[in-house]
Amino acid sequence: MDRRTMIKGAGATVGLGLGMAMSARSYARIKGANDRLSVAVIGVNGRGQAHMGAFTKVPNVEITHFCDVDSAVLAKRAGEFAARGNPAPKTEGDYRRLFDNKALDIITIATPDHWHAKLAVDGMKSGHHVYCEKPIGIAPAEGEAMIAAQKSTKRILQVGNQQRSSPETRQLLALVQAGDLGDVYEAQTWYANNRKTIGNGHVTTPPANLDWDMWQGPRPRAPYRSNLVPYNWHWFWQYGTGELCNNAMHELDVARWLMGLTYPKTVSAQGAKRFHAGDDWEMYDSLALDLNYDNDRVIRWNGQSCNAMLTYGRGRGVLLLGTKGSAVVDRNGFELYDLAGKSIRQVMAKATSETTGTVGEGVLDVYHAGNFVDVIRGRASALNSPIAEGHISTTLCHLGNMAYRTDSVLTVDPTTGKPSSAEAMKLWSVAYEPGWEVKA
Repeated sequence: MDRRTMIKGAGATVGLGLGMAMSARSYARIKGANDRLSVAVIGVNGRGQAHMGAFTKVPNVEITHFCDVDSAVLAKRAGEFAARGNPAPKTEGDYRRLFDNKALDIITIATPDHWHAKLAVDGMKSGHHVYCEKPIGIAPAEGEAMIAAQKSTKRILQVGNQQRSSPETRQLLALVQAGDLGDVYEAQTWYANNRKTIGNGHVTTPPANLDWDMWQGPRPRAPYRSNLVPYNWHWFWQYGTGELCNNAMHELDVARWLMGLTYPKTVSAQGAKRFHAGDDWEMYDSLALDLNYDNDRVIRWNGQSCNAMLTYGRGRGVLLLGTKGSAVVDRNGFELYDLAGKSIRQVMAKATSETTGTVGEGVLDVYHAGNFVDVIRGRASALNSPIAEGHISTTLCHLGNMAYRTDSVLTVDPTTGKPSSAEAMKLWSVAYEPGWEVKA
């Protein structure tokens, strides 16, 4: 049995948190079980840099390949990586050649949102374990396809909600479950930044170093625009998912995890584009979201893309309101308050993580990558952010976008997350370029 076959056989974890098909003890008996795992990072211009930093810190793991559709960025990141003393990675512009490589064990996905589901599904079907950045797709149907592909392939699939691997947030979870805050009836979440205008672009020839056709990948073909790449695609519905999926995803995930919630009963969103009038930004830059649950519980998100006013001294975070007390938590620790609003306990992380930067790098990435690798090796029984959980949290964000785009309050099936609105359900899935469909 070669190393590749052996690791694939050990990857029979169901990403829905159902545990290992092979125990850690039995896996450890297999000869070569501790061999080095090889990793390919796909998408290396932004968030992929955090993947590089995290996986190089996980023991007995080696990043062997970089993949990107921009040849200039690919060469730059490979050179920087080697200059830091790492073995020079092999570079590839077409992910399909990576997936044919049976010596690779893991792929990490840090591409634009419209690529996440396609790469994750194809990666699992080719036998690789997958670490996929949030959001898991640009429509809920893509999350459903990822769940189905994970079930059929038995690959390990970790979603990049890295705060679920925070020791401090997990400590707060234990306190909430023990009843220290009483009945937690509301979570207020927020994100604040000071984004600048993206200006007015124009249709032009893509730069020679960018494979524009491959960049578009699964999406229907469109002309290249001068102000779209590398980051501003976030604000165009053709490729992006707005600040909800870009950033609210993290805090909504933490809030519902701490409160033990899944899908809400109703979803409402009031948003507008309030800044940089006349530029090409297609979406809201300011948005208030309400997710209403049974027993009058609610999760709220206040998103300010262009107004960086802090809340509780933080650019992003979660406030839990309970009948016995409250807590404020972010990536770098938490603070408990009594009902008089007096701080009674503070727990700070020993090492910090970036909060509002576009790379978002920090120690939580290392913890999260470590949990992923431990499950692959059979040393941990459950992923901290399996696909079933990632799908629910991503769908909350999609529902917020649906409510905003249809200008309506959505009534939601709490078992499936699907809205009753026929107009909103038109956004449950997206069209693909022929031959590029996402198929489980």
